Amino acid sequence: QVTRSSPQTSSPKLSVPRRATPRTAMPAGSVAIANAQTAVYPYETPGGWSIIGRTPLTVFDPARDPASLFAPGDRVRFVAVSRIEFERLK
Repeated sequence: QVTRSSPQTSSPKLSVPRRATPRTAMPAGSVAIANAQTAVYPYETPGGWSIIGRTPLTVFDPARDPASLFAPGDRVRFVAVSRIEFERLK
């Protein structure tokens, strides 16, 4: 779920440091956290953030208009889904 809103400060409880040794490959759709920021890896790439989940959605596709599911200022809310729902959403 993506909604437009003003930036908010995240909870200090969610602030975790970057990994000391980055992974060589973070799967596309990995939801990760480092310090006080979260990110969704749009494609497989090396990364040093801690994985806290995955999305089955393609968050970036240069052939789509707009290419990104997210825009500056978006507030993203992650919700748990079953494995069956995850596969259905792929």
